Amino acid sequence: IVKAFELVPAVERDLLMGDKARINIECIECCGKHLYVGTNDCFIHHFLLAEVASSKGKPGYLAQKLLHKYLGLKKPVAELRAASALERLIVLCEGIVFLVDMVTLETVPSAGGGGAKIRGVASFCVNENPVNADPFCVEMGVLSSKRRTVQIYMVYEDRVQLVKELTTPEQPCAVSLDGYFLCLALTTQYMILNYNTGASQDLFPYNSEERTPIVKRIGREEFLLAAPGGLGMFANAEGVSQRAPVRWSESVIGAAVCFPYVVALDESFITIHSMLDQQLKQTLSFRDGHILQNFEGKVILASTKAVYVLVPLPLERQIQDLLANHRVEEALILTEGAQRNIPKDKFQNLHKRILQQAGFIQFGQLQFLEAKEHFRKGQLDVRELISLCPLLLPASSSFTRCHPPLHEFADLNHLAQGDQEKVLRCKKFLISYLGEVRSTEVVNGCREDVDTALLKLYAEQDHDSLLDLLASDNACVLADSVPWLEKYHKYFALGLLYHYNGQDSAALQLWIRVADGELQDPTRSDLFEYIVDFLCTSSNVDLVWKYADWALRKDPIVGVHIFTKRHTSKDQPELNPDDVITYLGKHNQALLLYLENLVLEKRVQKEKFHTHLAVLYLERVLSLMSQSPKDEEQLTKARERLRALLRESDLYRVQFLLELLLERATLHGKLEEHDKALHILVHQLRDFPSAEAFCIWASSSRDSAYRQQLFHLLLGVYLDGSPPGQSGDSGELEMAAVDLLNRHGEVFDAVRVLRMLPEGWSLQLLRPFLGRAIRASMHACRTSRIALGLAHSENLQLLHDRLKECKRPVFVSEKKGCHLCHNTFSEPSVVCLPGGVPVHTHCVAQRVRDSPTKRQLTNSSKHT
Repeated sequence: IVKAFELVPAVERDLLMGDKARINIECIECCGKHLYVGTNDCFIHHFLLAEVASSKGKPGYLAQKLLHKYLGLKKPVAELRAASALERLIVLCEGIVFLVDMVTLETVPSAGGGGAKIRGVASFCVNENPVNADPFCVEMGVLSSKRRTVQIYMVYEDRVQLVKELTTPEQPCAVSLDGYFLCLALTTQYMILNYNTGASQDLFPYNSEERTPIVKRIGREEFLLAAPGGLGMFANAEGVSQRAPVRWSESVIGAAVCFPYVVALDESFITIHSMLDQQLKQTLSFRDGHILQNFEGKVILASTKAVYVLVPLPLERQIQDLLANHRVEEALILTEGAQRNIPKDKFQNLHKRILQQAGFIQFGQLQFLEAKEHFRKGQLDVRELISLCPLLLPASSSFTRCHPPLHEFADLNHLAQGDQEKVLRCKKFLISYLGEVRSTEVVNGCREDVDTALLKLYAEQDHDSLLDLLASDNACVLADSVPWLEKYHKYFALGLLYHYNGQDSAALQLWIRVADGELQDPTRSDLFEYIVDFLCTSSNVDLVWKYADWALRKDPIVGVHIFTKRHTSKDQPELNPDDVITYLGKHNQALLLYLENLVLEKRVQKEKFHTHLAVLYLERVLSLMSQSPKDEEQLTKARERLRALLRESDLYRVQFLLELLLERATLHGKLEEHDKALHILVHQLRDFPSAEAFCIWASSSRDSAYRQQLFHLLLGVYLDGSPPGQSGDSGELEMAAVDLLNRHGEVFDAVRVLRMLPEGWSLQLLRPFLGRAIRASMHACRTSRIALGLAHSENLQLLHDRLKECKRPVFVSEKKGCHLCHNTFSEPSVVCLPGGVPVHTHCVAQRVRDSPTKRQLTNSSKHT
């Protein structure tokens, strides 16, 4: 139930009739502030109505009687209609229509001297939507009391003129006129009749003998009719009902429309229905009522003795009452229905506020879809919603809540009465709503407040959209956002915010602390790769140089992408490759990958880059070869890369690589790693003369056995062939082995060589070696025999001499000296030389060691 109207007395009984008890009101007319009352004693009373307000602020009326006039007839005044443009009253009395001056209430004579009258009239109506353009002419529809006709008259200041007469199928008893359309109540039905074309449209049956028909024009080409079953039906000029009917009393005797309400009068009550939802909104007790008319928005009722005004309460008050009772839909229907009665600007403001209030009511009831729609239509300042969550608005915000307030909630806890589940649901709605409106005109002027609030909600609720917000255009207030993100350990998101605000260094420092495990934030498992990509695309070169070293130390393979995936553009300056190579000097793996990117992918045609890459490939191969045990798979891949570069590139310095290999082989020789040195010379460089020269150089200060060992090692390298995974001509190595044997056959142990050689080799190839080996062997054998014979001969001679000496005495004294050292003897142990000459035992031992025969035996070959 809504209190939409108040019933206010306008003309009291005493003012109207004094002490005349038999006088009754028959009809009324109101034109502006002028009220005309027709009574049963054939008088017209003229009153001036003035609106007044009571001490309680309620509306009221003060009536002042200006004049009353007797019309000179015997019957009651049946109908009154004002024609203000003519300053005339159209009066129906005793079946006669005539004109009366509105001021003097005198009957107006016609231009020809007779009265301007129409006789035999049962009822009439004025066309409020005239088709005649003359402003000083009133159109009128007249029902004949004796014939089944409807007549159209033009009423002028002092005359009336018949324009059209139409016949009806039944006797008409009520009429209303709009434009060319007549709405008629016949004896048994209602109909619409176009008096211009004569076309008619039957509406629905109605027994006028049982119940007085009601025909009221309520708008352009639209009428309100009393239908059977206690219904108030709407019909337009085409005979179609575009509104749902309202259900009123069976005994309705009067009806009027005061939009958006239908007011109906029966014997005891005034009922008020909404045209918008057809619901009964208000009921007022009113006895003895028999007249209900709407005069230009002013609803006036009359009993037989007094006149009342049904004053509508201010629309906003009605709406607020509905909202206070949480009747949201009714409030909105009432607001939208009243649009045509309110100035456009005022209505827009009112409508927005009502929508906003409705939205908060439904928000409080957790009806979020409906609330969102009302907030959107009402163009709500979203800060009103944000302010329900303490601390979401930034400290710099100047927002204050609307006054009068749009809702009754202090905050979300108040709204939810401490129910945290409700609080959570409200926050989720707020996230959704702010996310939708942040890119619309709704947030113009408060973008910082909205984005900062949204960031805080995302962080608090661990929402996936936090990163999307910070990675896009946003207006989050840094000072407010930093502590909030730190509180919820959203360090990656905080880095994005730093980056958006131009603080890339702060962002990187924070991300590095997370990547190093100093801070915990599981947002991105690939944070290291993200940092690398960030540096790769950074326009701040100083930042790249500063933090690239950290990335290279953490993972050189990924870290080098900072340089290899960097694209040159206006916002991304190019890095000098020479500077990058210098920078990567202490990161060997990264340097190799960078050079591969320059040479193999970007196809940079510079000799120094190609040579540098070839050197790194070569060093990689040699390093893998020196390992024990060898990683054959890695070694094969390294060799393939080296060979591919050597084949495809024409820019590297070949001589430099050769010199590098020779130097490496020499260093291996210094370390007596002769097998590695010979492998480089034979398999890497294919420089066989250098391999032989190496053996000679490495054994230059050593004995023949050491030299023999080196040459045997070289022969073994030749005979083993190319290592697995390396292409090479094994026949070339075999010929090198043959040449080695044929050139340096005297160094080798022939027997050992014959055991090493493949069985399928031709002796013809080894003829020089074999011939030299046989000669050397025979020479050594004969020399040994001669030495053996000489030694045998010397031994016999010594035995002979010993026997001779044993036959004679040997005299030794302290005065005698040794023949060899010339020192005297100090002990009797002596050796007697041939000829009986005594010498010290140690002197003769020294002499034997130095004898030519002994030396020859010592220096002979192993063949001796």
